[in-house]
Parts: sequence; C-alpha cells; structure tokens
Amino acid sequence: MMKKATIIGAGAMGHGIGELLALAGVDVTLVDINEEVLNKALERIQWSLGKFVERKRIPEEDAKNAIAKIATNVNLEEAVAEADLVVEAVPEKMELKKSIFKRLDEAAPKHAILASNTSSLSITEMADQTGRPDKVVGLHFFNPPVLMALVEIVKGDGTSDETVDASVELVKKLGKTPVVVRKDVRGFIVNRVLGAVMNEAFSVVEKGEATMQEVDAAVKYKAGFPLGAFELADMIGLDVMYEVGKIMEAAYGDVAKASPMVEKLVKEGNLGQKTGKGFYDWKVGRPRIPFRLAGKFDVQRLYSVATNETARLVHEDVANPDDIDTAMKLGTGWPTGPCEQADKLGLDKLLAKLKELHGKYGDEVYRPCPLLEEYVSKGWTGKSAGKGFYSYG
Repeated sequence: MMKKATIIGAGAMGHGIGELLALAGVDVTLVDINEEVLNKALERIQWSLGKFVERKRIPEEDAKNAIAKIATNVNLEEAVAEADLVVEAVPEKMELKKSIFKRLDEAAPKHAILASNTSSLSITEMADQTGRPDKVVGLHFFNPPVLMALVEIVKGDGTSDETVDASVELVKKLGKTPVVVRKDVRGFIVNRVLGAVMNEAFSVVEKGEATMQEVDAAVKYKAGFPLGAFELADMIGLDVMYEVGKIMEAAYGDVAKASPMVEKLVKEGNLGQKTGKGFYDWKVGRPRIPFRLAGKFDVQRLYSVATNETARLVHEDVANPDDIDTAMKLGTGWPTGPCEQADKLGLDKLLAKLKELHGKYGDEVYRPCPLLEEYVSKGWTGKSAGKGFYSYG
C-alpha cells in the first residue's frame, strides 16, 4: 500500500498532486530547488483547502489533517529515501526528466513506483534511465489536479501490469477516473485528439478561410464545447501549446505540424491569459465571442480531424473507444466523446469530408485512417447502421 509519496517539483501541477494525495491520507513530501518555492506551494495548498472548506466540499478537520500530512525538502535523495511512490512534475524537458529518473532510481527504495506527470513525453525513455523499467509509469494529471476528474495512466514499454494495476487503484483512491493508455505514444490520448482539433482551428485561420472569432463562435455555440479553440489555447498558455506542438511534430511529422501563429506569439512573449495577451487581449477581460458568428464556420472540419485521430488511436491499439470518449469528456469538458459523436454524425459523412479536404489541400492530417475506411467499407457507418466505433443493439 502506498503510504508515503514524494513529489518532485512543487509548481502548479506538483503542489496540486501533493494536495490530492494528502487529502487521501498519504504522507507527502514536496521537493523543489529552494525554500521560497516550497513555501509558496504550501500557501497555495492552504488557500485551496480553505476554498474547499468554505464551499462545504470537505470538513475543516480534513483540511487540517491534509496540511499536517505535507512536508517539504530541498534534498531530493533524502526526500525519496522511504517513498512508496515518487511523482516527477518538473517542466516538460526530456533531459531534465531523464537526469531526475536516474537520481530517483539510485535513491528511492527498490519497491517504489516512479511516475512522471508528463503530458506528452516518452515514459519508456525515462524508464531507460533506471534499473526498474517495470516500476516506471506515466500519471498524467490535468490542471488543476484537485478539480479535474481524469488521470491518464501511461504504460511504458517495460511497465508491468502490477504497476499499472497499483496506479489504477491509487487514482481511484484519490477520487479520480483512471484511463489506461496502453502504448507509450506522444500526446497519449487527450493531447493527440485535442492537438489535431486545435491545429485544424489554427490552420483554418492561417489559410484565411475564417476568422478567429468565427471559429471560436462555431466551436462554442454549434459544437457545444466549453471554450473556443483560441480561447482555450490562451488559457492553457501558448508556451505550453508550443512545447507540446514541437514534441508532437517531432513524433508524427506532417500529421501534427505545429502552428506558425502560435510560434510567432510565443516569440513575442504573448503567452495568453497569464501574460495578458495571446490570441485575445485578456487585459480587457475574458473574450466576448459573438453568437451571431456561429454559423460562419463548418465545425464538421473539426469533427472530421478529431474522428481521424481517434481512429488512429484505436487502430494502433493505444486505447478503446470507450476510454477515448471518457478521456476527452473528463479531460477537456467535451459534451460528447469523439467516438460517440462520429457514430452519431455518420462515419461515411466524416470520411467523405476528410477525402474532400485531402483532395483540396493534400495535407497528411486529412489522409483517412485505414480503420475508418475499413469500417465504412463494411457498412459500419455509425448509430443508424447499428455499428460504428460502438455496436448498437
């Protein structure tokens, strides 16, 4: 049983994961480079727990117990010496993560599970730095960890079933929903599907086929997504989008080409909401996206690329339709999962849209996944046909 956990990196993700574990009764040690960062992390945890108490989500006693469970340390080796679980939550830089996993392997007890909270990097590469690849796993929490329901559990090439099972149990104990990513692919589930949709939104504007507001209005008011694509990018942080975009392009080439628009804004220092300016000007408040523009852009384009990326995940045996839909609904707030949505719209219609786009632009992202073509050729076109991604009785 995991009684002691150490979190490496006490930033937004790290302290949030620490708070979650402490609330679940685990003894937590937060590690970072100096006391100042650690003190700030503790302040944020106290503020967050205070909010939970204020909103009657937890009793005051639970908040006090959670705080009492959290220690801090600037010495990584010392902090992991008795850990059952270590979660690495440092910035998305592979060299940094590799060096940390090397140190963790030497300092943590042999039974300890070593996890990374990476959102898109290779778990296998990190595991290769250790003598225990069977004990290394991806635990991708979503921001903010205390509020978001999803955790992607990523299996590296050497991760054992025991480690995956223990991780699933832990995530459930934290009150979250685990989704197992069966293969160590870049971007896992959520960032692969979301990345394809975001890139398509950027590309439409880059090609001058719609304005940013027209795309966002269609995404919010016609597709029913909680945020417009450009609004969401600003809230995630364009620097984060840019880093993940580079990782995805390196892994998938032309299928996941990073957006020049995002790169330009990052180079100008306009990183979105956190700097006051990104695609939108946040200094004047939250973007007002006019409802009257909702019909100016065909959201079928976004659905078709989402379906294509989803089909690739199923085709590559990364995850099944049910897990993909759960991940997208809980990880991004989509009202309907991409497999459910595709079955409802008709796989034949979405395939036709992809072929039309591929014919027009020749871009790799529109080349239909063989699985999609196979389903349609068999007449598995979705709900109305009785079978698509799902079978309907």
